[in-house]
Amino acid sequence: MSVLDRDALEASPLADLHTIASELSIDGYRRLRRADLIDAILNRQEGAEPSSDAAPEVDVADEPVTSETSAAEESNGAVTSESAATSESGRDDDDEESAAPRRRRGRRGGRGRAAARDDAESGNGAAKAEEPPETEESDADDGEELVEGVVELLANGSGFVRVEPPDPSDDDVYISSAQVKRCELVSGDRVAGPKRAPRRSERFASLIRIEAINGRPAAELADGVRFDDLPAAFPSDRLTVGSEDLTLKAIEWLTPFGKGSRVTIVGAARSGKTEALRRLATAFAGREDLAVSIVLAGVRPEEISEWNHGDVPPIAAVSFAGSEDARNGAIEPAIDQARRLAARGADALVLIDTLDGASPALARKALAAARNIVDGGSLTVIATASEPVGGETTVIALDVALTSVGRFPALDLLASGTIHPELLVGDAGAEAIVRTRAEASEGETE
Repeated sequence: MSVLDRDALEASPLADLHTIASELSIDGYRRLRRADLIDAILNRQEGAEPSSDAAPEVDVADEPVTSETSAAEESNGAVTSESAATSESGRDDDDEESAAPRRRRGRRGGRGRAAARDDAESGNGAAKAEEPPETEESDADDGEELVEGVVELLANGSGFVRVEPPDPSDDDVYISSAQVKRCELVSGDRVAGPKRAPRRSERFASLIRIEAINGRPAAELADGVRFDDLPAAFPSDRLTVGSEDLTLKAIEWLTPFGKGSRVTIVGAARSGKTEALRRLATAFAGREDLAVSIVLAGVRPEEISEWNHGDVPPIAAVSFAGSEDARNGAIEPAIDQARRLAARGADALVLIDTLDGASPALARKALAAARNIVDGGSLTVIATASEPVGGETTVIALDVALTSVGRFPALDLLASGTIHPELLVGDAGAEAIVRTRAEASEGETE
């Protein structure tokens, strides 16, 4: 392992510090404060013995949370329930501030379970951004068995390495969502790395770290530009709907949007937001140039059944009875996966019904993820909400009064709009939109 200085360690997430401490065989590193942990790592790198007052490592339960979720996920095939979303929201957080409360809760009531989760995520479960050990005999010395296969992601953000793709097998290896996020994996990636054998009550082996992705070293890919740092431009490649539905035709021509747009369909209850989103999903289903995914977060149970029988079943679904955490947990993994696709040059489209039940911070984060990457891919987000979130490039407002009496198109043109429509429909098209809006305004004043 490369020798790290104090500045590099202080800039590292707590999960990475735990991984480094584990490799250096520092006893009781999980009980150390961050500053003490950094001192212990530096001392061990210099050849000194760790402090004798370090707390001994607590013996935790052999079964981490990953064993439960991996078996459940494999048997069910995908997670589309409140429980799955809640499970995700409580796991795989690399941020030190959010990880600390979980550990404190674990000491009070479920210490074994919380410690096991930390062990799975920040120890074996964390993919390493730094280079693997430089000594060639390290793998052999540790007795680590290498595995190679194709990634298949699940709805909650974790996944499996399929060793005999595309069919599941008992030899498949579980990948934590922390590893998926850190290495920006997408379904279909071929990865390689060492695995550990299943612990007590676990069904599958777990990936210790990811050493190669699609034949390239993971450390090399980790040095790439972050998604949020990629240059973005206003959408200029229009997404055509091609529907004969009156409301959708009005949306297409009067509130145009394109690849990379941030779109909200807003309106009061029963204004037709969900129906408009469903018809848009049908229009975009089957397009080879778009990776379409649907998330239901706070809808009626009957609507979940209808969506499941549609052209594109949702990858996660939580009814309005689900908690805010459950709804956040359904939305966030879908956005993360779409970000990874866009960063690799693909065009992704995420449809969300609805942002109303998510936390305001998560709603803004989901919408802000949409962008048209310069000389790259794109991520388009179309979501329903009772009112605009802020930052949209297109707002589609529906009029409940028109919908309730069956007058279509039910578009509230004065409350709707697109930023820089000329990039999508040309100058003549943008002028036509302005004239139509002016006529609508005159009609309301008469």
